[in-house]
This record gives sequence, structure tokens and C-alpha cells, in this order.
Amino acid sequence: MGAKLYHPGMTTDTPAVAPISDAVRQFLEAPHVASVGTTGADGEPHQAIAWYRLDPDDRILLNSRYPRRWPRDLQRDPRVSLAVLDGGDSMRWVGISGVVESIVDDLDQARDDICALAVRYDDAAPDRLAEFRTQPRISFRIRILAIHDHLD
Repeated sequence: MGAKLYHPGMTTDTPAVAPISDAVRQFLEAPHVASVGTTGADGEPHQAIAWYRLDPDDRILLNSRYPRRWPRDLQRDPRVSLAVLDGGDSMRWVGISGVVESIVDDLDQARDDICALAVRYDDAAPDRLAEFRTQPRISFRIRILAIHDHLD
């Protein structure tokens, strides 16, 4: 797997700093969408909507077609914020501050990641998997540094 690690001493075995409560874990395991917040080279904030997955090791997986702005921002500056929204009529959401722990730039793995996310989010995804398999893709694994929730 083509992964680049940031921050000396941080490995994929490093536990997440922020503990995840059962309520937050249950919320994040549901297929909600995330607003991804990055910082551009000029210091301007940027937001985009993305699919995500909470992995068993409490990292967040994000994937994007490349070269979009937010992936380029994360390659330059690994700091990221996520707002994961319920999507219903409620105002339930979870905020996450994190840092890119690794970048999966292996094209086959990044395409596998988007296909898995597509199946998670979209019942019609099997019809779209062939399309995703032809796209330039990149994945990010996010180490969670802080969580705040608005679930009540």
C-alpha cells in the first residue's frame, strides 16, 4: 500500500487521542455525510462534502477524485475538521478535529476505498463501481484529535 506518514513517531498503531463514546461511535458508523474543512495555500478556509468511514482502529477514511482542491489542501497541510451531519430534520451532528495520518496514493487501493464507500452509501452503487474503477482517486486516513457532539 502506498502510504505516506506525517509527524515523526506517529504510526497506524498510534491510538486516537480522542476517545469515542458509544453514542458518537453509533452515529459515525451510520452513513451520514461529512463536511470536510481544509485550509488553502493562501490561508482561506475551504469546505466540501464527502463520504467517510469510521474504521475499527478509530481512524476516519476519506476518499476523493483527484485533483480536487480539498485533497491538495490536505497533502500540503494535514490539519482537517469534519462536521458529520444527520441529514434528517434534526440538528444532530458530530464535529471532529484531526490530522492526516497517512495518504493512500496507491491507485488500486484508493479505488477499492471509493468502491467500498459507494456500497456503504448508495444502493445503486454496483452500477457505478466500474466508473469509480477508472477514476484517479486518493484516500486519507485521519487521526482523530478532538470530538464534540450535538446528539442530544
